[in-house]
Amino acid sequence: MGAFSIWHLLIVLLIVILLFGTKRLKNIGSDMGNAIKSFRNAVKDEGKEEEGKPETTQTAQNLPPQGEQPQGQQQGRVIEGESTREPPKS
Repeated sequence: MGAFSIWHLLIVLLIVILLFGTKRLKNIGSDMGNAIKSFRNAVKDEGKEEEGKPETTQTAQNLPPQGEQPQGQQQGRVIEGESTREPPKS
């Protein structure tokens, strides 16, 4: 008794069609389909862009040797993406 039967669903569908009309329901369906298609295309394009980009992580090859730093700049360190400056040692 607690479950919906096919007749309940058909009655609900008939009421929805009477309230909104077939033209409006068709427009809503096509708009939803276009939105899903656009979303899928955007996800595919994003994946293609990520595949084409080389990783920009710093390795030991492209870092300056330790002990060498430009004149007038303090040495800093990076912890979890945040840069901090150490106070000059006296």
